[in-house]
Amino acid sequence: MKNLKLKSARAAKDLSQQQLADLCEVSRQTISAIEKGDYNPTINLCIAICKALDKTLDELFWE
Repeated sequence: MKNLKLKSARAAKDLSQQQLADLCEVSRQTISAIEKGDYNPTINLCIAICKALDKTLDELFWE
């Protein structure tokens, strides 16, 4: 399932996939795979992404 909430939040912050990846200390491919729904991130990575985007876990990763 695509994570359109993550993609939207990233775009709202005007961050590229690479910029978000750098903030979270992962590869751009990891961010891309999460957005496409091809990769299920660890809770620690979810938290890092939320902090970088000023969002909660509920806002980005749960229905």
